[in-house]
Amino acid sequence: MEPRRYMVSYLCGRLDVHFPVYSENMRIIFLILLLILLPVGTAVAAGVGLYTGEVRVESQQKSERDRALPQALRQVLQKLSGRGSFDDYPLVEAALDGAASIVVSFSYRNVESTLADNSRSAQLYLIARFAEAEVNELLKKLALPLWPAERRPLEIWVVVDEGTGRRIMPLEYAYAWDSMNEIAAARGLPVRWPEPDEEGIFPVDAQLLWGGYTEDIAGENGAVMIAAARREGAEWSVRLNLDYGGQNWAWRQHDVDLQQALADSMHEAVNLVAQANTIAAIDQGRWLHEMTVTGIRGADDYRRCLGYLQQLSIVDRVAVTAASRGMVHFSLELNAVPLYLDETLSSGPVLEFDGTENRWSLRK
Repeated sequence: MEPRRYMVSYLCGRLDVHFPVYSENMRIIFLILLLILLPVGTAVAAGVGLYTGEVRVESQQKSERDRALPQALRQVLQKLSGRGSFDDYPLVEAALDGAASIVVSFSYRNVESTLADNSRSAQLYLIARFAEAEVNELLKKLALPLWPAERRPLEIWVVVDEGTGRRIMPLEYAYAWDSMNEIAAARGLPVRWPEPDEEGIFPVDAQLLWGGYTEDIAGENGAVMIAAARREGAEWSVRLNLDYGGQNWAWRQHDVDLQQALADSMHEAVNLVAQANTIAAIDQGRWLHEMTVTGIRGADDYRRCLGYLQQLSIVDRVAVTAASRGMVHFSLELNAVPLYLDETLSSGPVLEFDGTENRWSLRK
């Protein structure tokens, strides 16, 4: 027997429901379900802070703010595009001159940082937030790639060998970790740092870290970097192993200054992660995409699935086109080719692809 289907469209704020001729009771039940489940709205972009730039300034004077705003906009474009520099995009520099015209708000904050001699230094920062729509339009105009806002936090482990033994995150080098943290924030990559227990002991053996075995500590998040730093005479040699979303990289950095070596390592890590996850300008635009999701057993499952789809940055709008028992058909408006949606869903926690049925199902 053909399963009962209920056709639903939600366009321009108007809801149309098309019922087959069934009993009045069935119509009432379905209307109640609609009140619970709808409306279906526009996606909300993820990635708080991606449209905000922070730049060190000397004072709160207008002249200093005018000097800093283009730098703040540059930082925002770096966060959104994943690019460390814009050498290949000559139009960017001229576009930065218009930063003041698209700034939404600004404020200041004092930031204290630890220096190499363990002294503290206070710096004044301008915090400028820019209009999202205008920045997005600027990205398109400049033909910049887009790094989606769904970014796994990178867990960072640093093990140091000065010739007297290997130690995890020794406190005397805290200034170096602060520097790495600042770089990651400025580039738009969320990071997290391991915490020792009350006795200062980390839950991972230093020898395991020294081997660079990222797969042993990546966990469900699947994003970890191990920096193994050894002093070799007057120079530091840092070996990096990075595991992010199932992709792996390994490289080395050398410098007489450990802080500089780790800073360069952090920039390279962001470059690698961004390059592997950005959407090329040629693949950006407007696409309509139909998809079916099974395994939806009730209102809670529906809300979970709908909420997940709505918050994806590649999705601009979600509409329900049909529903039957345990199954919902969605129509999505995308801002990039559907391939990127498939990649996002495959690495996400909510949906899994059923190859035999050629459709998505809700994870339990």
